[in-house]
Amino acid sequence: MNFELLILLIGTVSQVFIWVIIASSLLSFFMPPDHPVREALDRIVDPFLAPIRRVVPLAGTLDFSPLILIIVVQVLSGFLINILR
Repeated sequence: MNFELLILLIGTVSQVFIWVIIASSLLSFFMPPDHPVREALDRIVDPFLAPIRRVVPLAGTLDFSPLILIIVVQVLSGFLINILR
């Protein structure tokens, strides 16, 4: 298997997932929880945010779990890409 293709796939999937996390976080300010777009994004992101939310407490009304998830995704994708190179 071509490792460059796998590296490109890992990079692309991680970037798309990061944008989904950002979209889900931003839409939570503007859309009601029962909106179909928000429900779809939440179904994708919430399984990954739930373990982080159990460990990291809320800072007032701010939820830092999406930021932590973005950092984790970037670190893991960078680690995998470096292993494949």
